[in-house]
Amino acid sequence: MPEDRLAQNRLDHEPPAAIAERGWRYHHIGIPHDTPRPGERHLEHLKLYVSGFETSPYGIEWMRFEQDCPVPERVRTVPHIAFEVDDLDEALKGKEILIEPGSPSDGVRAAMIVHDGAPVELVEFRKDSRQIESHNSLRCAGQPSGNRYNLARTLTRLVGVCLNPPV
Repeated sequence: MPEDRLAQNRLDHEPPAAIAERGWRYHHIGIPHDTPRPGERHLEHLKLYVSGFETSPYGIEWMRFEQDCPVPERVRTVPHIAFEVDDLDEALKGKEILIEPGSPSDGVRAAMIVHDGAPVELVEFRKDSRQIESHNSLRCAGQPSGNRYNLARTLTRLVGVCLNPPV
């Protein structure tokens, strides 16, 4: 689908075209901040602190970056939305890429694009993984714990691509 079609106006009750027409699925929103939060975890190897992802019923992830964290400034200062996509390569066609695609953990490929100044994370999960099937059944049942989208892997998707770019 041409990018200009995605930019067309929509009615108040309509979902964004990325969801309605491309079939992308909401995964989380990452919100950078600079104040320590209760329960945050330090991911030393990623040089950031995180909280909220595993417990938020809305997929809110709070991220506090160390000064020398290697992710682009835009990711450290502007909230991002993340979508799960079926085909990362197809989803990236014609987009402005902020963080190149990489495979930061087994069965996961991720990249970040920029749309209208905002970072957008795209995540593809290998479809033949039993962990994905397990996650899908948990997600459908509404159970927040035990799923494969654990905090470290989510942030690894975001930051790991910068730290471990594809060869």
